[in-house]
Parts: sequence; C-alpha cells; structure tokens
Amino acid sequence: MAGRHQVYPSYGESGVEWLGKLPAHWETKRLGHFFEERRQKVSDKDYSALSVTKQGIVPQLENAAKTDAGDNRKLVLKNDFVINSRSDRKGSSGVSIFDGSVSLISIVMIPRNITPRFVHHLLRSYPFQEEFYRYGKGIVADLWSSNSSGMKNILLPDIPIQEQQKIADFLDHETAKIDTLIEKQQQLIKLLKEKRQAVISHAVTKGLNPNAPMCDSGVEWLGEVPEHWVVTRLKYQVQMLPGYAFKSNGFVDSAEETNLLRGINVAPGKVRWDEAVYWPNSSYEYLAEYALEERDLVLGMDRPWVGEGLRLAMISNKDLPAYIVQRVVRMRGIKGISQEYLFDLLSAPGFSSYFYPITTGVSVPHISTDQIGEYHFAMPPKSERKEIVSFIELNFFKFEHLLDAAQRAIELMQEHRTALISAAVTGKIDVRSWVPPTSSITINKDVAA
Repeated sequence: MAGRHQVYPSYGESGVEWLGKLPAHWETKRLGHFFEERRQKVSDKDYSALSVTKQGIVPQLENAAKTDAGDNRKLVLKNDFVINSRSDRKGSSGVSIFDGSVSLISIVMIPRNITPRFVHHLLRSYPFQEEFYRYGKGIVADLWSSNSSGMKNILLPDIPIQEQQKIADFLDHETAKIDTLIEKQQQLIKLLKEKRQAVISHAVTKGLNPNAPMCDSGVEWLGEVPEHWVVTRLKYQVQMLPGYAFKSNGFVDSAEETNLLRGINVAPGKVRWDEAVYWPNSSYEYLAEYALEERDLVLGMDRPWVGEGLRLAMISNKDLPAYIVQRVVRMRGIKGISQEYLFDLLSAPGFSSYFYPITTGVSVPHISTDQIGEYHFAMPPKSERKEIVSFIELNFFKFEHLLDAAQRAIELMQEHRTALISAAVTGKIDVRSWVPPTSSITINKDVAA
C-alpha cells in the first residue's frame, strides 16, 4: 500500500499479529488503557434511539427491528465509540456524533487519551474488526458475540496525540474523496437502470418504428399505441398456475430431492437457492402439474416488488427439477406469445405500476392471479415481437456491460479505501508530512479532535 505514500524510517516487530510491524517509536497497550466502558441503562424516551450501522452511528433507521426494550437500552454520548457485538453485524460500529441510546447487544466505550476521530478509523479498520470478532463466543458456527472484557485485552498502537490527529486528518480527507467518487458511480448505476427500463418500456408499448401510425389505446396509462397492435388482457394470452400448498413439516434439506420454489427464492430477474428447501422425490401424479420447466416464468405474489425491482424470473435448466409453492405463480405464454417477449413485457415499468396500487394486505402485501390477469397491454404482430425481443436483448447486454463496469469501479474504490485506512492506522504509511489541500473536507467534523 506504500505506493505513492512514504513509509516510516524504521520499524520494529509489534508481536501482535493483526498489527504486524509498527513504526519504531510506536508502542502497544491494551484497549482498556484507552477506553472506559459505558454501561448506564436509559430509556429511548429520554435518549433518542440510534442505529449502529456499517456507515457509523445514525438516528434509528426506519427499517430497524423495533423491540419492547425501550426502557432497557444503553446510553451513548457524543464521541463515544459503539460497536455491535454480534458477528452477523461485523463492521457495524463508529464514533457517535449524537447523544442517544442503543441496543444492549452493543458495546459502548468512552475514549480516554486517544483522539476520537482517530478511533473512528482505527476501530472500524478491517484488521481490527477481524481481531475483535476473533474473541467472540457462541454455540452457532456463523453467529457469535464478542464481549467487552475480551475486547479490553486487544492490543492497540499507542501513538503520539499529534500523530493521531494527522492520521485522522489524512483519512478524513482521502475517504471523503473516495466516498464522493463511489456516490457518483452509484448515481450512474441508478441512471443506467432507469434508462434500461425506459428502453424496455418504449419497445413494448410503442414499438421500434418511430413513424408507425398511432391510435388511442383506450387504456389511460398506456396512451397511444401503434394502430395495428391489438389491445388485450394478460389472461387471454397467458396460462397462470399458482403453486401447491406444500406442508412445511414435509420439507427436507437434502439437495438430492426436488427443489421447492418459494416466494423467497424469486428475486428480480433471477432465481436464488441460498435458502432452499426440498420435497422427497415421489411419483404422485397430482404433483406433476406443479413441476416447472425450462423457460417458465415465475412471479412472487407476496411482496411482489422489492427495492431492486419486480420479483419476476425465468427458469433455467440448472433450477430443475422443481415444484412451485403457494404464493408463486407460473406463467406460460399461449397463442404464440413467446416466454422471452412475455418476460420483457412484464419487466417493463407499466406492469409493476399497474399492480402496485392494487396490492392488498398490510404486513404482507400481495396480489392475486385474477388481478394479474386483468392487466391490459398492446400486442404487436408475431414478427414485431421477435424484433422487439432481439432489440431488448442487444440493449440489455450493452447496459449490463456498463453496469458491471460501474459496479467493479465501486468495488475497487471500496477495496482501496479499506486498504488505505488499514495502512494508515497500523503505520504502514507515514502521513506526518501530509498537508491538506485548501479545499479539504473533513467528514468527521462533528467528532472531537
């Protein structure tokens, strides 16, 4: 990581695996030397609830799990360092710029003789996070908690205060620059996805010929369509079959049996089997009706829309054999409508915009096959449908290439950010002579020096 950055004149062995070699004038001391634990219990009526996230300590998120423990929380004051003790929340920590309260599963530490802004980078660095959770204990292999007593024994670098402040200044500036670039790439991804959806929508509602004579479709949201297209409803063009109500007590966990495709397995544009259950192989004739075939379309009818889009996917050969479970609908085109065109049609924003306001249920919004069947759309002739599918497929790959490039750029910047922080807080680079540019931005300006 040294690269364009200087290194210290001399190093010595720290004797601490996660720190490695340290600058010769640095020492190590136990974390308990620098921090005092805050254990005071308070109510969220007196101290607003905070969330401990991978982005730091923030006002409680809207989607955060709410509990009845409002009067049984831990006090957090400005400049306290807070870390979630559970391994499934690895990386969720930070120095707070707020007074508030957090869940009892979090550890709250008061910095002593150490710069809070430096703490924010040091204790959120990848090497420290790994060291912290190494002290964890639990009965589940992939879920355990680390306690404060173990945490206090972790050895930290003991660095002169002025040097801590210089490292914090450097990292505040450099991470702000990287975060700005990441945000721009995220905005690019958002725009590309919107553009891709617009291309699909225009192709399946207006066609590819800009000079085609148009007429009023008679459907308010659809507007004008090519006059030779036929306005119809989905139920006349698609065979729909809701899944079978398999009893959960019959599920097995052997991949040698038959996959059961549940709503949780249907993601936007793909099937995911990371939470798979199976049904014993059998020759029951009644189950044959619910067997999926390659190129079948499946739609999750419970919570059909998630943040990334419509929970609609096309079955591939690698997903088979599989049966559909209740609250998932299988769709097959009839009267010559291809599965590919059907997928493009239903992927367009018009379809999700149609059913979004008619979903029923508060805790679990859902739609029915009857509602799906009433969807109006304009059907082009078969030859045009083939052209539209080819056009969308070509543009899809173009957009995927651009989206992959943008996502990879984000990943590289995040990797660089992680490596830069680790290098600075463990002394692998020397930033003591670093001078902030005139326009330097400090991202932790609310944290005390």
